[in-house]
Amino acid sequence: MSFPRVALESTVLAHGLPHPHNHHLAHDLDSIVRDAGAIPITIGYINGVECIGLSDDEVSMMCVDPSVQKVSIRDIPRVVARGLHGATTVATTIRSASRAGINVMATGGIGGVHRDAQGQPSSDISADLRQLALSPMTVVCSGPKAILHLEATREHLESLGISVVGYKTDTMPAFYCENSPYAVDVRCDTPLEIADLTRARDAADLPQSILVVNPLPASMALSFERVQEVVTDALSSTAAQALKPAEVTPFLLNHVRQEIGDRALTANVELLKRNAALAAAIASELH
Repeated sequence: MSFPRVALESTVLAHGLPHPHNHHLAHDLDSIVRDAGAIPITIGYINGVECIGLSDDEVSMMCVDPSVQKVSIRDIPRVVARGLHGATTVATTIRSASRAGINVMATGGIGGVHRDAQGQPSSDISADLRQLALSPMTVVCSGPKAILHLEATREHLESLGISVVGYKTDTMPAFYCENSPYAVDVRCDTPLEIADLTRARDAADLPQSILVVNPLPASMALSFERVQEVVTDALSSTAAQALKPAEVTPFLLNHVRQEIGDRALTANVELLKRNAALAAAIASELH
């Protein structure tokens, strides 16, 4: 008897959360997906080999080994050719899962259009968006990361033909923020409704992913206005004006962590768990 499968990224373990939070999260996500009747498939690269389903020991290594590379699409040739260990981003996880016949993935927040040092949309656009446009997956997340240029990211999703589906919400969340000023394309209140949209997408032979955005409840979420205030303050600092384009996003992430503290980590972990549970429910409906 076969079971539905849910793909999980490994970058959140290797580069997203500190130890031991990352190791605890890996165990919790595994249990959550299995309890919902699906099989968790954590994807990564071991000695340059793409692994569709890391072992427990390999997951543990991802959580503690500082040599593990962050693998986006552009990094695949280097990691494979040099036989490196690599943790997959949203984009590479989508690619690997789709090629392996897995049609549902859970993650935290997706990348999008980054801000420049003046807070405007930059030419730095995450590979996540392009890969969402190329792979017919159902990707469960909590929206784009809150430090991004959200208006430009929402417009880019629309331009690429990626349906943004709000789970029990009419507005797009922004990672650990419950909502944002931007609307979703369609609201669904059950995993079955999302599965029906997925089947309709497949029947129409569309190549894009369906992006399911699952907000944290208000009691756990961070204030959108507060996070945007922190980002604006960071960008107005003297230090921000001297940054190179590639340095802006790490600078903003660090500033948000410093200003908001443990609440950001707690919200991050909680949304990852909730997204895994929803993804497993959708996968079960599709199976």
